Amino acid sequence: MSNAGPLGGRRGIQLPSVPKGEVIATYESYLDAQQTVDVLARADFPVGGVSIVGNDLKSVEHITGRLSWGRVALAGAASGAWFGIFLAIVLFIFNTGRADLSLEIAAVLLGAGFGMLFSLVSYALTRGRRDYTSQTAVLATSYAVVVDPDSANRARNVLANAGRGTGTVL
Repeated sequence: MSNAGPLGGRRGIQLPSVPKGEVIATYESYLDAQQTVDVLARADFPVGGVSIVGNDLKSVEHITGRLSWGRVALAGAASGAWFGIFLAIVLFIFNTGRADLSLEIAAVLLGAGFGMLFSLVSYALTRGRRDYTSQTAVLATSYAVVVDPDSANRARNVLANAGRGTGTVL
């Protein structure tokens, strides 16, 4: 099997990889690392060779509330109504000969009804195992600013001149 492109050339598959280079600074927050890259960009530093690498990833789940039958029904109705609105727009676009919107309103109401029904059935099947809502995020414990080895000294000088000493500048 060949990975020749449509014009006969070879095309390489680009897989994500950890950037190669020198770590010029580390921070505890992504915002601090991002601000460091902004300082480099404002100093006309070639930021095309700069990366922010998150280290020691952790999955964090923030509990946002408790589920109840009413809350599940309302969320399901809202979700179904959005699908109904989509169908109503499609019906409205392709049904130009009618003057009333009864079919479109029915699509929204049916979407809300089915969304509520499916949500309540799903909640009933999982009752007692997960009675809360949450948001999950993947966070890093530290962020490293990595620069091409050829430009590392220049980047350090730019950061030193900008007084960027909030992190550990290496």
